[in-house]
Amino acid sequence: MAALASVNPLAQAENGDTHITGIGVEQTIDCNESTLIVLGNNNRINALGTCWAVTVQGSSNVVVADNVVNDITVYGWDQTVFYKNGAPIVWDRGRELGMTNRIDRVPA
Repeated sequence: MAALASVNPLAQAENGDTHITGIGVEQTIDCNESTLIVLGNNNRINALGTCWAVTVQGSSNVVVADNVVNDITVYGWDQTVFYKNGAPIVWDRGRELGMTNRIDRVPA
């Protein structure tokens, strides 16, 4: 039986976007007017500044964004995305399949 190593993955930029992949990652990032992509489970991400878009896949992730310009797309279940400013298009793919997610604008 192999032992699992615990590694804290770092946010990685690719073509200007920020990708955060992992389990249990807690991180604050600057969205830098790009897309934030969160993949995994039980991640807690605070996105400062302006995000072009936010995409979340997996389960039980929580993202709090200062501002989202274009869209928020959520796959999976038990996801939470809060945004303080902006009027993004919200596409809850999980809810389309009967899963429960929370996507809401909250006071700044």
